[in-house]
Amino acid sequence: MESKLNVKILRNAQVPLYHFTDYFKGFEKVDAIRRLFGEKTERVLEDLRIEFSGRRGYMGVSNVDGHLNVSAEYLNKGDILDIYLDIIHELTHVRQFMEGAELFDNRYNYVSRPTEIEAFRNAVEEARRLGLSNSRICEYLKTEWMTDEDFLFLAKTLNVKCESVPG
Repeated sequence: MESKLNVKILRNAQVPLYHFTDYFKGFEKVDAIRRLFGEKTERVLEDLRIEFSGRRGYMGVSNVDGHLNVSAEYLNKGDILDIYLDIIHELTHVRQFMEGAELFDNRYNYVSRPTEIEAFRNAVEEARRLGLSNSRICEYLKTEWMTDEDFLFLAKTLNVKCESVPG
């Protein structure tokens, strides 16, 4: 078909991956992360790769090879505390991936998916350790793709008292 189009399209594009530790420093010392990976913490973080995207969003874990997908805009402009808590959340998913868990099990709604509950629970525990109020934790938990009912379910599941639905 290319010969009919009179063009050549090189189809060997690669997405560059970067070292987690080039962008996120000191996480090997965070107790919440050490609880996830134990004595393997340094090695896991050194081996972990990040893919940056130009799309809006936050971050997530590839269900193909377990690397992190991070929105460059979020990293550059997002709230630093939200980014920190998201890293704890996503590193929980990295550990789950390493253990063979199904990260995107469609038998569950997002907020009732066991992998999400564990990841949110770890982030909430760290938020409490940092002294964040329930109100601020509620702000962290609420995302634009959650219905108000889903948000309230998640908050209740995590024992976070939310007076109202943020935003």
